[in-house]
Amino acid sequence: MPSRREKRQTEARAVATPRAVPICALCERPIPEGVPQSSHHLVPKMRGGTHGPQVLLHHICHKEIHATLSETELARAYNTPHALRAHPRLEKFIAWVSKRPPAFSSKVPGRRRARD
Repeated sequence: MPSRREKRQTEARAVATPRAVPICALCERPIPEGVPQSSHHLVPKMRGGTHGPQVLLHHICHKEIHATLSETELARAYNTPHALRAHPRLEKFIAWVSKRPPAFSSKVPGRRRARD
């Protein structure tokens, strides 16, 4: 049976072990601790995705998705990370943001998509 000291040392090692840094599902860059991040419903909640799959994104990547695509487009055609990365506008955004550090943040200027 391990002593109290051994238990504390094991617990300390577990706490000291670095956790895996999450990866953004859109730009595939790491999301460092302290950087704004968002959970994105692959099928929007308004379109029945309340209990559906979600992915973790940089906040800037999440804002770009919603500035580019409508809820209907997200539900119908862009409901996987692969499909999102294949969208022409998001491809350009990914190429641009990939050149920035993982902690980079910027305002997404207004609506870019036409209203439905």
